[in-house]
Amino acid sequence: VQLQASGGGLVQAGDSLKLSCTVSVHTAIIYTMGWFRQAPGKEREFVASIRWSGGSTTVADSVKGRFTISTNNDKNTLYLQMNSLKPEDTADYYCAARGYFSAGYNFWGQGTQVTVSS
Repeated sequence: VQLQASGGGLVQAGDSLKLSCTVSVHTAIIYTMGWFRQAPGKEREFVASIRWSGGSTTVADSVKGRFTISTNNDKNTLYLQMNSLKPEDTADYYCAARGYFSAGYNFWGQGTQVTVSS
């Protein structure tokens, strides 16, 4: 499984961005996909996750009501719609996949940088 994240950029507070993560090959083994972020000098934190087969989502309290995670299985793509962005959302965002028999996320994409200016 290979993951490729894209869509980051420099925006102003209150703006929106949509991140994408394309998934190549062996998608049948994926149970859950997620977005994580890591701000400079901070540890990586969970943002949101979704069952690859559809439905169940989990969103961190810090972004609840502003960020939405979704998938397009026909396009093998994971999305993160980010609205009402705040300067504290500035971070490198990573997509990740967890296999059916994995205890955690075992496939990671490279980060895409999101910078929110005040």
